[in-house]
Amino acid sequence: MSELLDNIFWHAFAGVQRGFSEGNDRVRRYARGFSPIIAFEDPQRPDFASLREFCEPGERFYCDAWSGLAPPGWRIELESTMHKMVWADTPPPPSPDMEFTSLSPVHVEQAMALAELTRPGPFGPRTLELGDYIGCFEGDRLVAMAGERLQAGTLREVSGICTHPDVQGRGMAKGLTAEIVRRQLLRRQTPFLHVMTGNRVAHDFYLRLGFRDYAVSPVRVVSREP
Repeated sequence: MSELLDNIFWHAFAGVQRGFSEGNDRVRRYARGFSPIIAFEDPQRPDFASLREFCEPGERFYCDAWSGLAPPGWRIELESTMHKMVWADTPPPPSPDMEFTSLSPVHVEQAMALAELTRPGPFGPRTLELGDYIGCFEGDRLVAMAGERLQAGTLREVSGICTHPDVQGRGMAKGLTAEIVRRQLLRRQTPFLHVMTGNRVAHDFYLRLGFRDYAVSPVRVVSREP
């Protein structure tokens, strides 16, 4: 598990999620329309030269594990760190009083609006295709959601967790996240997630829910210069 988690994006893109990505045997990215994320086979020697073939000038990408200098023609636009957390508890029980909807491509507009408002991490119009996504609605408005993104081996990422500010405090994020975790455990998968180190509220929430810290990893947003 450690070998996979230490470069989880690469192992997902080069493995079971290869069909959702593009690139070569040294660098890959989620295909256009999915979350703007890149991964290197060797983060200590990232092949930015090959990446140029698979992106456009000005495209912004998140990347994990790489912490060297940006080569000529590339710009680091954001530099931070994030926790990698792994589930370490018993399966959470179902939430019988919680009403949620399975999200599909017909909900893209509502999901993108919620993600743009709350910024749960990189999210694209095709992200809902990567796994189970569920959400809570008030009328036609999606007000909370959670779902799945990366997969490598038995590891399955819980992602896209967000709640509209108007409904925070009602336990929607907890209920939706617990439901995704429960489904993954029933499939004999190991839930994990990422959370920025500066987001102490979310980090504490995930600890209470049943996740435990695995490692702190560098995270960057990079772009190709014209």
